[in-house]
Amino acid sequence: YDIERALAGVTLVEAANERDEAAAIAIALKRAVEAPGRRAALVTGDRALARRVSAELLRFGVVADDSGGAPLLNTPAASLLRLALGAAFRPGDPVGLLALLKHPLLGLGLERPTVRKAAELIELVALRGGTGRPDVASLGALFETRLAELGGDTRQPFWFSRLTVRGIEQAHGMLGRLARALLPLTAMRDEKDADIAALTRASVVALEDLGRAADGSLADLYAGDAGEKLAELMRGLVAASSPFTFAASEWPDVMEALIAPETVKPAQGTDRNIAIWGALEARLQNVDTLVIGGLNEGVWPRKPESDRFMSRLMKTGIDLEPPERRIGLAAHDFQMAMGTKDVVLTRSARSGDAPAVPSRWLQRILTFIGKEPATALRGRGDALLAWARALDAGEKKDFALRPQPKPPLSMRPLHFSVTEIETLRRDPYAVYARRILGLMPLEPLIRDPGAAERGTLFHEILHMFSRRVEDPRAPNALASLIEAGRLCFAEAKLPPDIEAIWWPRFEKLAENIIEWEHTRADAVARRYAEERAEKTVVGRTGVTLSGYADRVDLLAGGMADILDYKTGSSPSKAQAHTLLSPQLALEGALLRRGAFKELGIREPSQLAFVRLKPNGEVFEESILEYNRKPRTANDLSEEAWARLERLLFHYADPTTGYLSRALPFREGEADGDYDHLARVLEWSAGGASEDEAEG
Repeated sequence: YDIERALAGVTLVEAANERDEAAAIAIALKRAVEAPGRRAALVTGDRALARRVSAELLRFGVVADDSGGAPLLNTPAASLLRLALGAAFRPGDPVGLLALLKHPLLGLGLERPTVRKAAELIELVALRGGTGRPDVASLGALFETRLAELGGDTRQPFWFSRLTVRGIEQAHGMLGRLARALLPLTAMRDEKDADIAALTRASVVALEDLGRAADGSLADLYAGDAGEKLAELMRGLVAASSPFTFAASEWPDVMEALIAPETVKPAQGTDRNIAIWGALEARLQNVDTLVIGGLNEGVWPRKPESDRFMSRLMKTGIDLEPPERRIGLAAHDFQMAMGTKDVVLTRSARSGDAPAVPSRWLQRILTFIGKEPATALRGRGDALLAWARALDAGEKKDFALRPQPKPPLSMRPLHFSVTEIETLRRDPYAVYARRILGLMPLEPLIRDPGAAERGTLFHEILHMFSRRVEDPRAPNALASLIEAGRLCFAEAKLPPDIEAIWWPRFEKLAENIIEWEHTRADAVARRYAEERAEKTVVGRTGVTLSGYADRVDLLAGGMADILDYKTGSSPSKAQAHTLLSPQLALEGALLRRGAFKELGIREPSQLAFVRLKPNGEVFEESILEYNRKPRTANDLSEEAWARLERLLFHYADPTTGYLSRALPFREGEADGDYDHLARVLEWSAGGASEDEAEG
């Protein structure tokens, strides 16, 4: 056999990943049709690879003739329908609601710029910050309520002052139109026996109201092959006479299942010289160059699917073909494809996140031809891979260095709260971005109450209790604490399912809080809740410090305990004792300097966390002893104050920069508010050190 001659037109591409494989295939197809009259095709059973290749070909201005088409489910009109159904029948998802508001086809009879600006305003006011479950049917009322709350808030978000009357009116108008557009669907939300035709009619009415342009046209909604396909599907569903009924809340899933099998194949505009086929289409057509893509097990051949209803023995008994027959057909397809004059075989070493096994037929070919011919095949494939990588190869640049901006001293902050000091130590860049650049992060999307909200709620209850009840040993102390809980729970307006979990937990916690209060009551002369520490100059720095203490107990002997309620595990006792989290110790130093006006100058006796555990347990955790090394409250407080003074002097030096993530909680994490601005993922991958940091 003349193997070298037989394989002269065969190329083997073994890519590291699916992206490189798709790029190499696109280049092979494009090169194959450069000569007039030549045709090329990709044959593969991997639809994900086919879509990747189609996308890569668009870089060359080529729209491939894909026999598989594109999923209708992923087209703009279908995605608008899916988002509308989700918003109408499954309220509470702010991400889906925001995607609907910002969908490119959302018109509502308004100009597109008006829709976009109104959507951004609705996002800021109604869908960001706080907790709740947004419902499109009551989104207008939520917008009104939160706008009024923000107007009366003493700490308004940075964007609130930029709101205009016209912008608010546009948002009101858009919310009204949105609610009316979805009314045919929301009105059916609670139906238990809805039929497909009625739901489809309501969906079409809602979809057309959502997609209507300012001039009343629906041209954009039903544009192109995708729009026509969706309209055809909806007409068929309306005309269908089916006795099948189901709960209306299941309609989003039913509609998705109905749309999922549908594909869209452009009727025109494709390049007829480049095609993408499945194995069935490839049997009947010839091209000059054929790329056999995705040559891994599971694609060439596909794994036999197990039948849920009939075993192999049952199929044999009634003369049905066994699953292995399809493997034989796939082998035949591969053999016939190899008869093309120019063949490019491609595979990727990984499929998704897992290693991939080469197709059995590719392995047999490589084993049969031997090492030297296989090397020649791979050499031709390596040239394609090199060109594919060169497509995205730009000028090589070093990784960004860790930022360490050095603003002039006149711009550096001259006041901090005790809660900011830990940030100044751990991530000085965050202080620079917030306090010097004035960049405020957007609040997260509205969500269900979580651990942070539970902690805030329990803090408020305990503060209210401390203000109302002077002596926790009073017979009505527990009842007063429960009453404070009821008031705070009512004000929090928790979803019923969450309140059903949190309230019993609080009732159990309340009993243990009263027991804990009894253990302290004899030594405490007076309790102060949410006590403010006034601005106090830190040594000779000229910088002031202030803050709030959750609770300060004035003892009978004249000293005071500073307590901090914690519903979580952070900060730990070790972090507080070693002054990585210096808040409690700094509050002790402020107490010694008379910053708490109601208490005057006092010596701290105890610095402790009061841990409120989910199981109802309450225990006091002093930070004064760690690893059998006890310290006094005065000693720890003064050390924290001295360290703070040194830290502030450090930043009073114009050559000192605000380093990004100087002392992170955990290496490798990048979840800070300003980590994207500091390009943490880039410089941390490059291994930049502090000495390399740029000024």
